[in-house]
Amino acid sequence: MLTYERRCAEIIHQTSLLVSSLDGADLGVQVPSTPDWTLNQLVRHVGLAHRWADMMIRERVAEIPYDRNQAQELDSYVGEKASEVVPWLVEGAASLSEALSEVDPDEMIAVLGGHPGPRVWSRRMTHETVLHRWDVANALGVPFELDPEVARDTLIEWTDLALPFAFYRWPEQTAPLVGPGRTVHLHATDADAELVIDLTDSRPVVRHSHEKAAVAVRGPVVELALAVYRRRPVEGLEVFGDAELLDLLLDRVRF
Repeated sequence: MLTYERRCAEIIHQTSLLVSSLDGADLGVQVPSTPDWTLNQLVRHVGLAHRWADMMIRERVAEIPYDRNQAQELDSYVGEKASEVVPWLVEGAASLSEALSEVDPDEMIAVLGGHPGPRVWSRRMTHETVLHRWDVANALGVPFELDPEVARDTLIEWTDLALPFAFYRWPEQTAPLVGPGRTVHLHATDADAELVIDLTDSRPVVRHSHEKAAVAVRGPVVELALAVYRRRPVEGLEVFGDAELLDLLLDRVRF
């Protein structure tokens, strides 16, 4: 996985790549992968998420103040130009990276799932930015490229965070995934990433191994990461076995 220092740097780097796509763009266009938002609102969402994490780290909050997260309150952001929002977004990413760099990665602040907040939020904000950078590129029809090392971390974060979160948050929706022999193998063909998701019990268990599973999906690590985060269909990837189980997993695990 990426080091803590690399994630702090990637928050800035991925934000820089995101804003490079916005020069001259119409921020009023709808974003297909987040259809309730325009580009204007998506950019504000990313920046507000950065600022929320920044606040938690700088104030060293013990518990996560969800009521102070404004990243979903986007109705008022209309008619802005890239020249207005780009400096604001870049400034917020730099501030968050700085805040994270100034604390002990294992300090128990803004704890999530029993894990130290600085490590969790450095990772979450890295991949929040990665995925929304893809949303921007897709909406504007411009190329999207991602370092396979970063994509590997994106994929593993999905199994570490999004997967258990879905089972905790939506037990009725995820219950149909559980059953004897129900296992899913994610296999990157261009990176050291093989993950087996064991769904045979009430909570998913993830193993980093090569095992026979009920269904396996193989492909480049960037494409696997985009698939699990519902940014691209599995068509075009190699799928072996119970494709319906894979489709159900990707449908029910939302984040």
